[in-house]
Amino acid sequence: MTVKYKKLFDLTNKVAIVTGSSRGIGASIAEAFAEFGASVILSSRTKESVDKIASNIKKNGYEAKGVECHVGDEDHLKNLVETTIKTYGKIDILVNNAGINPVFDRLENADDKLFDKIIDINVKAAFKLSNMVMKYMKENNSGSIINISSVEGHKPDKGLGVYSISKAAISMLTKSQAKEWGKYGIRSNAICPGLIKTKLSSALWQNEEMLEVWLKDLPIRKAAEPEEISGMAVYLASNASSYTTGETFNIDGGYMIN
Repeated sequence: MTVKYKKLFDLTNKVAIVTGSSRGIGASIAEAFAEFGASVILSSRTKESVDKIASNIKKNGYEAKGVECHVGDEDHLKNLVETTIKTYGKIDILVNNAGINPVFDRLENADDKLFDKIIDINVKAAFKLSNMVMKYMKENNSGSIINISSVEGHKPDKGLGVYSISKAAISMLTKSQAKEWGKYGIRSNAICPGLIKTKLSSALWQNEEMLEVWLKDLPIRKAAEPEEISGMAVYLASNASSYTTGETFNIDGGYMIN
């Protein structure tokens, strides 16, 4: 049998949800999915901002819809899933990208309120939304969950302790999903970005002195653009990765080598 390798990456007739997709990594992944043929539901706390990305996607001739969703609100998560099913009738791909890191500080200064906020948004939201989506993927005996973790979940930096804890949890959530749901045709993998030029990491890459310290030991001596994550996401969403599950992929310019 002749394999059509290009077709392995085709997402035509696939339906994807991408959280936190009004900018940065989430927006780039949504745009890439649409270009490869998927119908994409973009979500963000601010509908105006996510509608702007969806509008740009549609202007390029692809299919997309924006939905207001605060991932820390369970009713919003339910509405996101229900809107997707009402609009497109199924869910093939879920990207849990929404996340926060509101502070750079030592662990001993993190109070319960801060800890709970980061865990609620970075971990519990992905856990809950995946569980909601899972039943639809199970019905189709097919699905790909892509959790956006971080190299900080493997190798923490000072001042990012609680964030690192949350991302380590996401990596284990990924493995647990893969282990339990593989029998339903559902794959789960995680992408662990390094230093990407997003709003979340702007305190680092916009400070020339801090950036220079970070980059001096990085094999690829630059911060990445959000679109440098999207190729891996397309791979994990597509049939090209049909035998790939429970893995975490570092896209970090060589950060984890050191």
